Amino acid sequence: MAIIFGQIDYKDDVIINLFRKGPKKVYVNDSLLKKQSEIKNYIRSVCFCSNDIDIVKSEPNYRRIWIDKVVAQLEPVYVELMSRFNRLLKQRSHFWRSENFIKNQYSEIIESFDIQMSLISSRIFRRRRRALSKIKPYVQYWHNHLSKSREHIDIHYLSGINNIINEDEEEVIAKHIAEQLLNQRSTEAITGKCNFGPHRDDIEFLINDISVRKYGSSGQQRTFILALKMAELDLLHKTLNVPPILILDDVLAELDITRQNLLLNSVGINSQCLISATHLDKFNQSFLGSSQMIYL
Repeated sequence: MAIIFGQIDYKDDVIINLFRKGPKKVYVNDSLLKKQSEIKNYIRSVCFCSNDIDIVKSEPNYRRIWIDKVVAQLEPVYVELMSRFNRLLKQRSHFWRSENFIKNQYSEIIESFDIQMSLISSRIFRRRRRALSKIKPYVQYWHNHLSKSREHIDIHYLSGINNIINEDEEEVIAKHIAEQLLNQRSTEAITGKCNFGPHRDDIEFLINDISVRKYGSSGQQRTFILALKMAELDLLHKTLNVPPILILDDVLAELDITRQNLLLNSVGINSQCLISATHLDKFNQSFLGSSQMIYL
């Protein structure tokens, strides 16, 4: 096994026990957390690794995971909300393959599923849209700073929910979701898969109204993901009034010299920053001189 020990703001002691087999255990002030997600109530962090480029250039699932992590940091209750939705989605899929469905005894059961899914989906939808509207100005700032250009960037949330009158009204959104679930029920009965809901939504990143994923250059994609991560750091700091820890996992190898210097000059000013690297030649001497070095 291995043990990680940390101290937060000189008042909360955190211990994480990692085992070769079985789940890890997290303690705060010697008390075992019932849910590991509760650690977000004590510590916030933003991690940037080389694989994060997939958020911009790969499949929708990467973008959903990213926005869910952002929302969970802003509202820790969101973790339980997503857990409930995923359990419900799994139960719904299992139902279509069960004997109750085969015997055509499914009307009341699927109606119950629809009521629950429409309510939970509306809450997920609202929180994702709200988080994107908050982070967008920070992304615009950092993209201009990192690219040294006046390119116009935009972020759109793509959902199957249509004709929303007021996206802030939960009942209105839930009603539209319930209608969409009803419309796709015949197809779902055949495939056993729910093709409508938060698990099918996507986020579109644009530069000058052009999709970064489809048409952006490698440099544009790297700049955009870097802007996203720095924006996430600023948003959390502004919202929670506590600077998150910034974790950079060997990302300099993915950036050119200009972007490396812009990143290094921007990090660590207001936040504690942990950087992993295999070589030190990517860092300028002034940055190394102000850093604590740990060799492994």
